[in-house]
Amino acid sequence: MQNLPKNWLENLIFTVIMAFLMVYAMICYNIALNIGGMNDQVFIKAFGELRIMWPVAIVLEMFVMEKPVMYLTGRVVTREMPFFAVLLIRCSLTVCLMCPTMSLVATLLFKDFAGAGFVSTWVQTAAMNFPMALAWQIFFAGPLGRLVFRLIFRRAQAKNGELVRD
Repeated sequence: MQNLPKNWLENLIFTVIMAFLMVYAMICYNIALNIGGMNDQVFIKAFGELRIMWPVAIVLEMFVMEKPVMYLTGRVVTREMPFFAVLLIRCSLTVCLMCPTMSLVATLLFKDFAGAGFVSTWVQTAAMNFPMALAWQIFFAGPLGRLVFRLIFRRAQAKNGELVRD
């Protein structure tokens, strides 16, 4: 599969790009839910939580979730199915594992669960986040993140004299 990370450094850069796109959007979404709607202040307020949640997402993706996602993908997808591998890896399975995990972190750090209880607040947060995270990943963050990654590494390949195919 071309235009996907080929080594650890490329994987780190791809993860940083995707984590930013996903985390920032999901923080904006959750702030909007909490205040009852979207406004311009949401975009600014999101940067406060982003400082914490973006590094958490990068570490979780790189060191905790990547192996299970790749293992599960390998059980379903063959080499003849590259489109389905991208869709399954970067959309479905990553969101299925990262959404509840990041919702857990957000519940611990940012939610008031004194009255409702921790587990019910976490489950509700994950349930509210999952449809948004899946749609955002499939239709916006995934394609945009792969485009940015492709643009960065196409230039790097061209500078090294390698043949670059679209």
